[in-house]
Amino acid sequence: MSEENNLPTNGDESLHTSVPVTGMYKEWFLDYASYVILERAVPAIEDGLKPVQRRILHAMKEMDDGRFNKVANIIGQSMQFHPHGDASIGDAIVNIGQKDLLIETQGNWGDVRTGDRAAAARYIEARLSKFALEVLFNAQTTEWQLSYDGRKREPVTLPVKFPLLLAQGVEGIAVGLSTKILPHNFCELILASIEILKGNKTNVLPDFITGGYADFSEYNEGLRGGKVKVRARIEEEDSKTLLIKDIPFGVTTDTLIDSILKANDKGKIKIKKVVDNTAKDVEIAIQLAPGVSPDVTIDALYAFTDCEVSISPNACVIIKDTPVFLTVNEILEYNTKQTKSLLKRELEIRKGELMEKLLFSSLEKIFIENRIYRDIEECTTWDDVLKAIDDGLEPYKPDFYREITTDDLVRLTEIKIKRISKFDTFKADELMKRLQDELKEVNHHLRHLTDFAIAYYENLLTKYGKGRERKTEIRTFDAIQANVVAANNAKLYVNRADGFVGYGLKKDEFVCDCSDLDDIIVIRKDGVCVVSKIQEKNFMGKDILHVAVFRKGDERMVYNFIYLDGGTGRAMVKRFQVLAVTRDKEYMLTKGSKGSKTLYLTANSNGEAEIITVYLTQGAKARVKVFDFDFASIDIKGRGAGGNILTRHPIRKIQLKMEGVSTLGGLNIYYDPTVGRLNTDERGKLIGNFLGEDRILVCYKSGDYELTSFETTNRYDAPNVVLIEKFDPDKVLSAIYFDGGSKTFYIKRFQIETTTLNKNFNFISDHKNSYLKLISTEKQPQARVTLIKGKEEEEMEYDLDMLIDVKGWKALGNKLSTYEIKSVSLIESKKSDKGKDSESEENEGDRDSEDDLEVGSTIDLSVKKDDEEQLGLF
Repeated sequence: MSEENNLPTNGDESLHTSVPVTGMYKEWFLDYASYVILERAVPAIEDGLKPVQRRILHAMKEMDDGRFNKVANIIGQSMQFHPHGDASIGDAIVNIGQKDLLIETQGNWGDVRTGDRAAAARYIEARLSKFALEVLFNAQTTEWQLSYDGRKREPVTLPVKFPLLLAQGVEGIAVGLSTKILPHNFCELILASIEILKGNKTNVLPDFITGGYADFSEYNEGLRGGKVKVRARIEEEDSKTLLIKDIPFGVTTDTLIDSILKANDKGKIKIKKVVDNTAKDVEIAIQLAPGVSPDVTIDALYAFTDCEVSISPNACVIIKDTPVFLTVNEILEYNTKQTKSLLKRELEIRKGELMEKLLFSSLEKIFIENRIYRDIEECTTWDDVLKAIDDGLEPYKPDFYREITTDDLVRLTEIKIKRISKFDTFKADELMKRLQDELKEVNHHLRHLTDFAIAYYENLLTKYGKGRERKTEIRTFDAIQANVVAANNAKLYVNRADGFVGYGLKKDEFVCDCSDLDDIIVIRKDGVCVVSKIQEKNFMGKDILHVAVFRKGDERMVYNFIYLDGGTGRAMVKRFQVLAVTRDKEYMLTKGSKGSKTLYLTANSNGEAEIITVYLTQGAKARVKVFDFDFASIDIKGRGAGGNILTRHPIRKIQLKMEGVSTLGGLNIYYDPTVGRLNTDERGKLIGNFLGEDRILVCYKSGDYELTSFETTNRYDAPNVVLIEKFDPDKVLSAIYFDGGSKTFYIKRFQIETTTLNKNFNFISDHKNSYLKLISTEKQPQARVTLIKGKEEEEMEYDLDMLIDVKGWKALGNKLSTYEIKSVSLIESKKSDKGKDSESEENEGDRDSEDDLEVGSTIDLSVKKDDEEQLGLF
């Protein structure tokens, strides 16, 4: 054994050379990270493809003969360029094929909606699409490199003349780096590229193959930190059934159903059954439990299941072997300029080809017509032959755009005698004229390159844009309060004496049904108010007088309160609200003096003010020892207010004399058309002031009307809403609609005769092409109608109340005119400023409790359905 292989003994000098691991880690890790980023995970900005995708498409181009090829064969061909396993290549092919843009597929390629996998590679086939062949490949403008084993050549990037990266989207995770670019709409990308070429700014938004709704208000142009909310499209088939028609991007029907079942098991929603009817189109039927509101359940599905998902984009691409973070609009601008540059290169290449063809055609014509070929008959050497031809061409050389080379002379010697004998001067001139015309056209395109690029994009849109319209509907989503829409999956109990509250105290006093997301408010005998998260068992202080579910920002909840002030001995009275608090913090409702205690307390969910009778003690010095007090006589203030003096004398007892009525008046309800929801925080259009039995009338473009309650959980199909207002049964509706059967406009006037809530009633003809043009509840509505009389147009104004009498809501109505109608519009009536001012003053609210709000707090004015039932709204 050599001495170098012996181990050191007794601490002697080591004969081995040590290698620092830190150096190895630094060099090797960086090499590995760079490889993964550049060669596997992140796409190049030029063609939007990862290396495996580029190699697959290149292999398919080499195999292309117009027929379908087995995917197994494509995988084998791709492995000549891609040094990885067949499984990864097969998955990449399926991924490209499912995007339905570059590859035409045949066989079972799986389904991104259901999550079903594609069949084995030997059973499915593929070929390049016509679109791919047109925009992806051009050997003359492609930059080539050797493949990994040096036997083949492959493209560095494909010369793509289209924003392919944004059209397909991409996702990849590398070492310390990731990218996620969402897919965008094919047609919108082309139109945006045209706008860029025209010098205009654009803003493209994603479009998902799965459809649904999407909120891009926080998209941030696809940069890190942005967010996209995507929702399933949920329709209400009837009061007991919901249908999910589209699913969010990245979610499958199986994972969606699993999330719904889990939410049901946890008690967040209450459903009876889920049925997957997905075939050609997605359809998941959800049967609701008895007594469950469809609107509330839709909100709960968005809040607790995968019916709503949040996607975080991260647009990272490779530019010159470096990862760069760009906005999607910057990527689109880069791709558009690249397309213009590639088109210019193709035109220049074509120009060179045409000029060469013209040159040789001219040489050929001179060579044959001037019989130069006879001058070479007596030449004995090759050099003499070339010299003879060159001498014959000498008089014509100044007319050529370049010098005549030896190669040109050699090509002339290769012309066959048969061609010379059958040479037709007329045909040669025609050919040269066609070449000159084409050259002239190419030069024109080069001088007007932007117009040529725009025409190129317009041609792509015409040829391939059909059927690629936007699938995802752009909307603005409203914020869903999870604790408001959560199903009551727990019961609240209280032990008043010991001070425990929770859903685990099943042997104690039952308070109400609740959700495990709720907050609980407690008011104790010592005048302390505490709000805490619901728990199984929570100590909140002894001698509990009031316990309930707390709704943050509920301005309708008013507490009527009488307490004994320990400092002065006076009985104080006040009315207050609890709008925003800090959890588990004790708030003093009295002045805080020692010995203060609660004498009387009621919680009024609609601001009721009762009348009480106060009995003083027999030893009191007051002349009147029994008197009544009306809580309506004092204002509603914040929880920290000291209150008014009720009496300076000791109180023996307090009794309720008369139940009170609300002192808050009705509730101002607004409709926000951007989200199709009602609210009480002054967003959108004021519908009116509502009390318990009031209803809302909604009319849709489909010719349906619907009566609903004024719950803020109601949902309306905003794009199709024609009329929404407070329902007045005495009002007459005047409507003009188009009958799809007779293709004629009809007018009718009717009153609402039905009383069923949340049910659509159709009041126009039932033809599939019929639609409601306009509707009004004004007393004297007017419409402006443009008639076509022969070749002339005539504008008329009609008083609708004079054209037809009021009939039943099912009546067909009368024809609006015998002439062809070009347009119909409602003439808005002008309301007096006085009326507006009066309405504004009537809706003015008195809110002096805002001083109690904490900085940065938000007020949620939504009311839970259970609370509304207590208010008598149902």
